[in-house]
Amino acid sequence: MESKMIGNACKIITGKLDSNQSVMNGAYPFFTCAATPDRIDTYSHDDDVVLVAGNNAQGNFHVNRFKGKFNAYQRTYILTTKEGYDIDFIYYALKLELKRLKEKSQGSQTKFLTMPILKGICLRNLGFEHQQKIASVLSALDAKIECNNRINAELEAMAKTLYDYWFVQFNFPDHNGQPYKSSGGKMVYNPTLKRQIPEGWRDGTLDNLGQISGGSTPSTKNPQNFTTNGTPWITPKDLSDNQGNKFISRGAQGVSDEGIKDACLKLYPTGTVLLSSRAPVGYMAIAQGELTTNQGFKSFVPTSGYSTPFIYYTVKNSLKAITQYASGSTFIEISGAVLKTVKIYLPDSENVQRYTHAVESIFKRQNLLEKENQHLTQLRDWLLPMLMNGQVRVV
Repeated sequence: MESKMIGNACKIITGKLDSNQSVMNGAYPFFTCAATPDRIDTYSHDDDVVLVAGNNAQGNFHVNRFKGKFNAYQRTYILTTKEGYDIDFIYYALKLELKRLKEKSQGSQTKFLTMPILKGICLRNLGFEHQQKIASVLSALDAKIECNNRINAELEAMAKTLYDYWFVQFNFPDHNGQPYKSSGGKMVYNPTLKRQIPEGWRDGTLDNLGQISGGSTPSTKNPQNFTTNGTPWITPKDLSDNQGNKFISRGAQGVSDEGIKDACLKLYPTGTVLLSSRAPVGYMAIAQGELTTNQGFKSFVPTSGYSTPFIYYTVKNSLKAITQYASGSTFIEISGAVLKTVKIYLPDSENVQRYTHAVESIFKRQNLLEKENQHLTQLRDWLLPMLMNGQVRVV
């Protein structure tokens, strides 16, 4: 079948801004070469577009779909369609080409996607209605994934707000069902923490939450250490790619997607809280099943009577204190020894148990929705090439 090039189907321009012009909590999306947009307080574009990252250290050129007001980094390509082409079809066609784009990228350190390479990508020359039908199937799957993400974001806000209310503002329910501190509950000065905490609580460190363990990497010279169906082996990049999800079960593309076989690495049980401790420091997730990690992690195994939800939010609430200790010349990292010195306050076990019971259903629901999204994503990615090359037709 006759093909067309992206350059014939789309008008392509680039953004104008430097990547450092983002503003925290800005009013508009700011598309850079990262997988997800930053924010900014000004916009230069108001359109229905596809955005393609023009450079990436690993050659992963992220593709985003957006309609509305936004701004863009100068190495981000902004595509609008010409007559006869469906913008969603263009988006999915480009997603299919990501691997080929990576192979064709130029540059030894940071990989670059040039305008000629982008314009030269070929598309099947399908009629507009056929394009729409293909895009509608894939869009329906993505819409469900996005709906699940919105639900999970709301559930996350509920669980985090409750944690803050109980363990940051100290307004957990007292024995009369009233908020403790606001109702005059007794507060006691703790000289170690240099602050007032509820009576019956004590000072401690992150080490009190559970067993803190580092990961490791088997020899890459022995291919027998890796297998497609092996135990998941997680790297910090997997956690950075996993942002937006609370749980993690497998790694991202590459050797970490395969898993570990007979490598004698330490295995972590379901519910272990993972913290990336080496460049970048501070990404977190919860083990969805048994897994292991590389040495870029310090993982909290719940072995001291504290639950996964409590550990997760307590570590998350301590990230500012944790990251200020990060150091290193080759890798920026935080050591296990330093983690064990980060001070926290420890509630009485009754309130920890009550909180765990209160959020247990939230965590289960989030986990189920993330698993559903994994299946939907696999189905979408399985259908995508077959729809695009004509193996499967939409009638």
